Amino acid sequence: MSADRDQLKRAAALRAIEEIDDGMVVGLGTGSTAAFVVEGLAARVAAGLRVVGIPTSERTATQARRLGIPIATFAEHQRLDLTIDGADEVQLGSLDLIKGLGGALLREKIVAAASNRLVIVVDQEKLVEQLGEHTPIPVEVAQFGWQATAVALAKLGCAPERRYTVNEQPYVTDGGNFILDCRFGPLTDPATTEQQLAMTVGIVESGLFVGRTSIVVVASMTGVEVLVPPTRK
Repeated sequence: MSADRDQLKRAAALRAIEEIDDGMVVGLGTGSTAAFVVEGLAARVAAGLRVVGIPTSERTATQARRLGIPIATFAEHQRLDLTIDGADEVQLGSLDLIKGLGGALLREKIVAAASNRLVIVVDQEKLVEQLGEHTPIPVEVAQFGWQATAVALAKLGCAPERRYTVNEQPYVTDGGNFILDCRFGPLTDPATTEQQLAMTVGIVESGLFVGRTSIVVVASMTGVEVLVPPTRK
């Protein structure tokens, strides 16, 4: 099944990179699906496509360098033409997202916010009726006082759990922060939840991406489908 899912992700990734034109500044996402995007983009670069990539994690930066994709930082480019990334859940209809199970949500959100378009690549298992059906919301918090931040989070109606590595060490993001995985259950109003999280002291950023998606490329056993938000149809 894993090999089948990888084939689906690769098919969707190849469709997504068709959105990239010569001369673009492109945000490069993080995670297993985004890795296929970087791989496919590298093949196009090798064939002559001129792009500059801005990676959302050290892991993606390493892969891009290894495969020959020129990369830059926000010092050179404050606006991006396009970002391609994966997601942990995509709400049908609105195309709002939960991201961050891979741990790069802060950089992913900074890059998405600086992009003219955000293209999301997923397999069909990531599509849900309501965000939070299967996945907690990752919340990146400052290490200082994280216990107090967790109490404030619990008051919003979730059960926050500090993320650990496989070695039972506290998970630390590329930005030097902790992640609290917060189970809210299915969200009736993701925009309000995102705002409440943003206003909570100690929270650096949340994995709710509301109103940011341009298109979602979905891979299923029947093929690749492109979804657009209702306001952009």
